[in-house]
Amino acid sequence: MIEFQYGERIAQLKKLIGSGKILLLGNLYSGRNYKDNVYPFRQDSTFLYFTGIKRSGLHLVIDIDKDKTTLYGNDASTDSIIWTGPQEKLRLIAESIGIDEVKPSDQLTNAVDAETLYLPPYRAQHTQTLKELTGQQELQASQKLINAIIQMRSYKSQEEVAEMEKAVRLSNKIHSTLIRTARNGHYEYELLAQATQLAITNNTTWAYNPILTKNGQTLHNHDHHHQIADGNLILVDAGIEMPSGYCADLTRTFPVSRRFETLQKEIYGIVHNAYTTAIEHTVPSNTYKEVHLKAAGAIVDGMKELGWMKGDTEEAVAAGAHTLFFPHGLGHMIGMDVHDMENLGEIYVGYSRPEDRSTDFGLQYLRLGKTLEAGFCLTIEPGVYLIPELIDKFQAEGLHNNFLNYDSINKHRDFGGIRLEDDFLVTEGGCRRLGGDSGLPTTAEGIESLRPA
Repeated sequence: MIEFQYGERIAQLKKLIGSGKILLLGNLYSGRNYKDNVYPFRQDSTFLYFTGIKRSGLHLVIDIDKDKTTLYGNDASTDSIIWTGPQEKLRLIAESIGIDEVKPSDQLTNAVDAETLYLPPYRAQHTQTLKELTGQQELQASQKLINAIIQMRSYKSQEEVAEMEKAVRLSNKIHSTLIRTARNGHYEYELLAQATQLAITNNTTWAYNPILTKNGQTLHNHDHHHQIADGNLILVDAGIEMPSGYCADLTRTFPVSRRFETLQKEIYGIVHNAYTTAIEHTVPSNTYKEVHLKAAGAIVDGMKELGWMKGDTEEAVAAGAHTLFFPHGLGHMIGMDVHDMENLGEIYVGYSRPEDRSTDFGLQYLRLGKTLEAGFCLTIEPGVYLIPELIDKFQAEGLHNNFLNYDSINKHRDFGGIRLEDDFLVTEGGCRRLGGDSGLPTTAEGIESLRPA
């Protein structure tokens, strides 16, 4: 695994903050249904970014004025070692990454006060710990610290990109395997089991709960009990997390039959056109909101060719008529979190100012809208979905009658959904897809070439 320069990261954070003390909480094990039956451990991403330590019960205090960094935690006791085996001494870990000293956990109280800067808690354990340490019942995370960490983590180094490339390449392999092997009569859970085996045999885990479904119109569908059949489309949204924490987020939609049916292929082509349009406009100086709207325009153009939409494309997008088919955002930042740094406040990660985020249906789900810069890593994931309940809502409320041909749309309300997603690095001249030569096909013909004869 790549060794990151944790000392340099800490030094940069100290420079950005200037003075005072910073508390970075690590994660604890979390019980599933009782204390000792725990969920798989995942370290807090910011703690991991600055230390690389994947051990429960550790916290870091950075005292800028004293120029001292202290790791708080306890070495494993003999009683613990009986259950866990020998653990490397914290002192040796700290020395290897440039942390100045190690102190027992119970001394953390002496190092933290109401003036200490901390990040927003996202676990009940964090909330309780912060209240006890700071004496504050109404917690106030430091906006200055949030901004500084977002500033650092938004720009991916060569080492970080290399880790994400590994995650993408393995994710590509998993998707390719599913496309090649899925058959009429399989159950969704059988395909998920096959994908999970590939993840585990490569010493990795899922970056998020995979979506693998024949009901792609449900955007976050984690129900895997259906049997698949010829004529179905299978939507797989799944990405690997490397041991370093860096991850991938990919989606492909493929037919259970040998080839896409005519309408399936036409709509796949619309999604692909939105995807290539987005790539073309993903360049520094463009806002990602602008890119999103360009992709939406491509979807409207395709829907007009099908006869499902009508009228002026720009007017239709401005009115939000496209959201009947494309109700989510085009993409989000990605890195050590699949929605990178979302726990710090998605509004601060994805927008320059909170007020820049729209409250309109569709746009309110756009997680990234700010001006793009070289070094950003993000997803591009347009889709087209026919959601019967949304169609009924739009039609009942008389929405966008001047742009939507409901008679045509309702004939295909059981179509399902298609999404196409890859991960990209924004470069000085545009963007490039992560994964290199391992990239999955993006066209309908390319997907069909992987299906068994």
